Amino acid sequence: MSSSPDGIPAQPPERVIARLRSNARRLFFPSLVLIATAGAVGFLAGRVGEVWEIVLLWSAAAAVVLLLFLLPLAAWLSRRYTITNRRLILRHGFFVRVRQELLHSRGYDVSVRRTWLQSLFRSGDILINSGLDHPVVLKDVPKADQVQRALSELMDHSQTVVAVRRQQSESVSDETTVWGAR
Repeated sequence: MSSSPDGIPAQPPERVIARLRSNARRLFFPSLVLIATAGAVGFLAGRVGEVWEIVLLWSAAAAVVLLLFLLPLAAWLSRRYTITNRRLILRHGFFVRVRQELLHSRGYDVSVRRTWLQSLFRSGDILINSGLDHPVVLKDVPKADQVQRALSELMDHSQTVVAVRRQQSESVSDETTVWGAR
């Protein structure tokens, strides 16, 4: 490992541990809407004869697919979480992008909250309390227990590394200083 000019070992490069999205179960009903819309258009397209009926049918189908399939899909795709060996990065938003980072070395509490449906699929909401007003929530993450353990281990390891670096950088002298002496 290389070291910096002051003798402190250099940090290893940042590695991506995991890239996560919320459970794809959120797309179940939008997918059913897409299938039902395609079936309805296929069934009704042969039964209507007027041009205005065909235009109305295809316009209604396009509106349903846009509102009930494409928008939920875009919302699901726009939210992602990246865990590296140094930090947790949360990105969300479609028109306005929001990026939030939490350093593992700062320390935080990690807990998992589950509904009965999330328990069935082994997913859950991971709450990260970093001392801010509101905890950061990773919504409906697959394998929530495994992610919680990984975040705790990364935080513990990062805090240990930071403590060792601080000890190495501080020069402790053996001299006794008398305060207030002239």
